[in-house]
Amino acid sequence: MIIIAAIVLLIILNGIIALSLKKITPQSSAGSSLKSITIVIALKNEEEKIETLLPSLNDLDYPTEFFEVIFIDDNSADSTYETISEMIKGFENFNVYKLQNENKSGKRNALELGISKSAHPYILITDADCEPQKDWLKAYSNRFAVGLDFLFGIAPFFREKSLVNRISCFENLRNSMLTFFTANMGLSYSAAARNFGFKKTSFEKVGGYSKTTDTLSGDDDLLLREAIKNNLKIGTVTVEGSFVFSNTKETFIDYLKQRARHTQTSFHYLFKQQLMLGLWHIFNLIILFSPILFFLDIYFLLLLPVKLIVDVVVVLFSQNKLGYTFSFLEVLYLQIFYEIFLIIHFFNAKFGRIEWK
Repeated sequence: MIIIAAIVLLIILNGIIALSLKKITPQSSAGSSLKSITIVIALKNEEEKIETLLPSLNDLDYPTEFFEVIFIDDNSADSTYETISEMIKGFENFNVYKLQNENKSGKRNALELGISKSAHPYILITDADCEPQKDWLKAYSNRFAVGLDFLFGIAPFFREKSLVNRISCFENLRNSMLTFFTANMGLSYSAAARNFGFKKTSFEKVGGYSKTTDTLSGDDDLLLREAIKNNLKIGTVTVEGSFVFSNTKETFIDYLKQRARHTQTSFHYLFKQQLMLGLWHIFNLIILFSPILFFLDIYFLLLLPVKLIVDVVVVLFSQNKLGYTFSFLEVLYLQIFYEIFLIIHFFNAKFGRIEWK
């Protein structure tokens, strides 16, 4: 009876997730209401990464008089500041500042300096190694026009052939499915900082980044936490043409360090967010390891195959909307990797040494 109930619950929950992701498609990037937007980008030792970012920003389909780009160099040890200064010559709406001139350091301080320098009422955040699509600003402008305070969009990784890239991409896909599902349910808990935006007044209302210093990273997730505390409106940007792409880490060590930082942030979510995520992941992990209980009841061997079938169907149904195209076999083995790495990330975050670059 317990096994049947678990199978039914698994199918129902995944069905709800899949159906909720249908809401990703109805938005439009067309519209006549153009909001004035400032893009803020914190840089630290990024001289080799910014070559792809600038062309993407220059190709944005948005009137230059309605947006500006502010780069903040966070005490780089390389020639990031000099490189970006040279590259933006001739762009009247592009500016770069040095955080060290303020006697401060760290990404939050860099972003706050950029926001304080902004001339526009709406802020978008992205990273130096990212490539936003051309309708990025249009899509955010239209969503801000309906009165939303905080927004986050789809942020896929570029696909490559390495195993660490495949694991990272699939993990990003599964996490995105969950974050957009919960956002549709009014239970936002996480966002990708490389595709994130807010009204400047709403940012000030939650105290800026002053209440997000619980961890080294996770300022985006913790900003959402503060937005929920202040009953602000949180929405998503999902229209095609508004994605922000970036690269994954190249080595497993860098990947594990990054995921440990992100996982540590979850320890500081609101209780209801932790409860929801905890129950979901524990339920899935129990099913993953359920075959070891076959000696109690032979039907325990059914749970894992059913789970994998359901996972494959849900991923194949939803992945295109989130910027991915995994094959059937990739989904099958990467789903198992995904569940196992959840455990590894938890223990790394809980007991490992968390470092920033």
